Amino acid sequence: MLYRGFLSLVNRLPLPSLAVQKWIAVAVILTQGGIAVTGAVVRVTASGLGCTTWPQCHPGSFVPTGTATAPWFHQAIEFGNRLLTFLVVATAAAVVLAVTRAARRREVLAYAWLMPLSTVAQAVIGGITVLTGLLWWTVAVHLLVSMAMVWLSVILYHKIDQPDDGVEVITVPKQLRWLTALSGVALAGTLVAGTMVTGAGPHAGDKNPERTVERLDLDITNLVHLHAELLVAYLALLVGLGFGLYAVGARAAVTLRLKVVVAVVVAQACVGLVQFWTHVPAVLVTVHVALAGACTAATAALYAAGRVRELAPVEREPLKSRSR
Repeated sequence: MLYRGFLSLVNRLPLPSLAVQKWIAVAVILTQGGIAVTGAVVRVTASGLGCTTWPQCHPGSFVPTGTATAPWFHQAIEFGNRLLTFLVVATAAAVVLAVTRAARRREVLAYAWLMPLSTVAQAVIGGITVLTGLLWWTVAVHLLVSMAMVWLSVILYHKIDQPDDGVEVITVPKQLRWLTALSGVALAGTLVAGTMVTGAGPHAGDKNPERTVERLDLDITNLVHLHAELLVAYLALLVGLGFGLYAVGARAAVTLRLKVVVAVVVAQACVGLVQFWTHVPAVLVTVHVALAGACTAATAALYAAGRVRELAPVEREPLKSRSR
C-alpha cells in the first residue's frame, strides 16, 4: 500500500529527460564526496565536538547556542557539516524520484535506492562518532562508507547513462576486468591504511583539554610506510592494466579513464609526500581527502567502462530484396 502511494505520487511529477537524470546523478556524486571533505574540515579544525550530542547540536537545541562550552567557530563548522547532510538527502531522494518516474530498468532503481539508504546509515555512524567522543575507528568507518558511496554513485551515473533496451557489450577482456577490480581492492586497502594514519596522527578532531579523544596507539611512521606501500601497489596495478589495455587495443574511452586515474593517483601521492615532510598541515589533509574521493570516483568509472550497454545495431534488409 505504501509503495503504491509512492508510485502514485511519483507519476504526478514531470517526466525527467535523460540529461536531467544524469545531472542529478552528478549531484549525488558531488554531495557524497563533498560530505567527506567537509568532515575533514571538521576534524582538522578540531570542531568534531562543536556539537556535543546527536541528533541535537547541544542538549535542548538542534542549532548552535551562544552558551555552549564549545567555541562558536567550532560549533558553526560542525553544524555546517551536519547541514550538508540535508543536501545529500535531497540529491539522494531526487535521483530515486527521477529514475522511478522515468521507469528505468531494475538495476538502475536498485543503485538509486542505495543512495538514501546509505545516507541513513551515515547519519547513524555520525551519531555514534559524536556520542563516543570521536573514537578513531568510528571516524575511519565514517570516511570509508563515504568513499564506498562515491564508488556506488559513479556506478549509478554509468547505469543511468546507458539505454534500458540495450545489449551488454564487453569492452575489456575478462582478465583485465579482474585486474581493474584488483586495483579497486588495492585502493580500498590504501584508504583503510590512510584512516589508520589519521587515527594515530595529530588531528584528533577535538582539542578540548577537559576531554581526551582516544587515538590509535601504533607508531605513525610505520603506518605511513604501510599506507605508501599500498598506494605504490595500487599504482603498479594501474600501470600493468595500462599495458594490457593498449595491448588489446581497448576503446579510447577506456584508456582515457585510465589516464585520469593514474594522474589523480600521482597527484595524491605527491600531496601525501608533502604532508609527511611538512608534518601534516591541516589544509593538505583536506586536499588529501578530496583527492581520495577523486581516486575512488575515477577508479569506479574505469571499472564501469569495462562492460557497457549499447543499442543493438539495426539489421537492414539486403539491397536485392528491397529492390523487388
